[in-house]
Parts: sequence; structure tokens; C-alpha cells
Amino acid sequence: MSVTREQVAKIAALARINVDEKDLDHMVPEFNNILAWVEQLGEVDTSAVEPMTAVIPMPQRLRDDVVDADPLTGGGKRDAILANAPAAEHGFFGVPKVIE
Repeated sequence: MSVTREQVAKIAALARINVDEKDLDHMVPEFNNILAWVEQLGEVDTSAVEPMTAVIPMPQRLRDDVVDADPLTGGGKRDAILANAPAAEHGFFGVPKVIE
């Protein structure tokens, strides 16, 4: 795959990059070299390579998902929390309507 001078100009316009006319001829081989390199990468056999999300192993540092693990912030405190609310409706915080 290769690009033409007109395609380079269109790419520059889509990217909103101001490129002088004299620089367009210089950029055509640059684009073609990049595309050739990408095509070369496509030829590499990666069938034996397992998908990965990072180059080095990174274990997830997540806590156990336990309900009511912390007695101060655990569940079962809805009534105590809503006692401080300026307006409570049906067990939820009441908020003023913002869309008319």
C-alpha cells in the first residue's frame, strides 16, 4: 500500500495540520515507509503468543468484595444517614428538579 501526494494533503487537512506544498513531496515517502513497516508487522506470526494487557505481569490489587466489611461505612445505616438530609423521599435523598 502506498499513498499519493493528494492523499497526504487530505490526511493533513483531516488532521488540521498546515503543510506547505513543498513539504508534501517530502512526506509521501515518509508515509510510505510507515505503511511498509506496518505491513511488515502484519507478516509476523503471533499465533503462539498469548494476548496480554501489559508487558510485565501486574497482579490486580483489589480488596475482597465483602458486604458490611467496615462497621462504620457498612450497610444498614439508611435511616441514620437520611436523618441528616434536608429532604428524604421514599428512602432516598430528595433533590430539587433541575429540568423543566
